[in-house]
Amino acid sequence: MMQKSVLDYPFETKPAAAELKEVAPGVHWLRMPLPFALDHINLWLLEDGDSWTLVDCGLATDETRALWRRIFEERLGGRPIGRVLVTHYHPDHVGLAGWLTEHWGVELWMPRTEWLTARALSRSRDDEVEPWLSYYRRAGCEPAFLDEVGLRGAVYARRVSPVPDRYRRLADGQELAIGGRSWRVVIGRGHAPEHALLLCQELGLLISGDQVLPKISPNVSVWPYEPEENPLADFLATLERLRELDPGLLVLPSHNVPFRGLHERLAELAQHHDERLDLLEAACAEPQTALQLARVLFRRPLDSHQMGFAIGETIAHLRFLERRGLLVRDQDTDGVERYRRPA
Repeated sequence: MMQKSVLDYPFETKPAAAELKEVAPGVHWLRMPLPFALDHINLWLLEDGDSWTLVDCGLATDETRALWRRIFEERLGGRPIGRVLVTHYHPDHVGLAGWLTEHWGVELWMPRTEWLTARALSRSRDDEVEPWLSYYRRAGCEPAFLDEVGLRGAVYARRVSPVPDRYRRLADGQELAIGGRSWRVVIGRGHAPEHALLLCQELGLLISGDQVLPKISPNVSVWPYEPEENPLADFLATLERLRELDPGLLVLPSHNVPFRGLHERLAELAQHHDERLDLLEAACAEPQTALQLARVLFRRPLDSHQMGFAIGETIAHLRFLERRGLLVRDQDTDGVERYRRPA
């Protein structure tokens, strides 16, 4: 099992609501609430001459908008937000991008695949849930869970403000000038298709988004719109690539708190997934559904929101093992998929 983490957490306190905490010269940390078990997201305001560059936006809720208005009035020192950078398409990151860019009359910067995904999902309708229902049926989910999914409808579209119809692309290796310093875009994969991390060598900082988190493993899931993808392979490859970065960087994650010990954390995450792959392979001595196997991986009680992510992550691990020839997937006459070790 994973050993106790040896990461260093240099900041004893977190910023309170609508407050900023400087973590490096010109780099400020703020937090916005989330209505989930994971109850916050970290955002980053970077001093950029006579304006600010914002990295990530928070969920599109009235509470978050109200906190932003307080920040506009009390924390920006009379300087406007001059551009909005979004690391990836998940709603806690892109949620208020449209509202913020419209408010300040500025451009959205985002990786192409992430912008396209956000645009597509933000236009989904409540009556377009059949792909999700089919996905969860194949996973072996019970009728009560399926009913709840159907009643929820197009959740993503309700959690984001209208995604801007044009943007500036963030691409791997791109250099951005922010506050007189160079920030390099590093693209990671697996948690999202084209997740942007931001590296400032001069400051020794890495804004890691959700790609590297200090206390939880980023969700790596197969979803209905790409049911045959193998995102865990992409995620593990990204972990290896990030080992090329300076091990002494201060890492600024989207959840939990800033930390040092990047290489140690990358090793922990790789070990974590190795253990889960071994656990799933052992559990498939007899045919098992994704739901049954999710309960093997996630032994604590989960609400329906968490269970949806647990199933997606379980299928990602199963798909990885399937691609390696270590598991076989069969479909019953009722359409339910079951996984087993090869005969």
